[in-house]
Amino acid sequence: MFFDIGPLELVALVVLAVLVFGPDKLPKVIQDTMAFIRKVREFSDSAKEDIRRELGPEFKDFEFEDLNPKTFIRKNLMNDEDEYGLKELRELGNSLDLRKEMAEVTDAVNGVETVAPAARKGTATATGGTPGTGTPDRLRKREQLDDDEPPPFDADAT
Repeated sequence: MFFDIGPLELVALVVLAVLVFGPDKLPKVIQDTMAFIRKVREFSDSAKEDIRRELGPEFKDFEFEDLNPKTFIRKNLMNDEDEYGLKELRELGNSLDLRKEMAEVTDAVNGVETVAPAARKGTATATGGTPGTGTPDRLRKREQLDDDEPPPFDADAT
């Protein structure tokens, strides 16, 4: 029904209220409760209006329900993708190749020169790289080092 209270539970609450307050005092208790609820609503509405007035005219249509993170995301990010440029942002995210970027960063850190993609095609799988990209996978641990190659630096091992 409302507040997740079923009809049987509502009847039980009414019977309990009649038993606790008695049939003669129950109307007065209901009136007092309703007056209290009205005063709380009036106080809440006046506080909201004071806040809107203090924020200025640019926030005249501000709703406090928008402060809920779920409502904010649903209203601002899920409605019009084209209006907020989210379509372009998703396309940009899909076009980024993080493995390639990480390989370039590790090449720069290790002092290895970046080779053109056409020259790398044959060496990708031979050096333990990512198949199809021609990029050596420096993030994966190799089985065995070359004879003249020093072991890699491991910050966690020191």
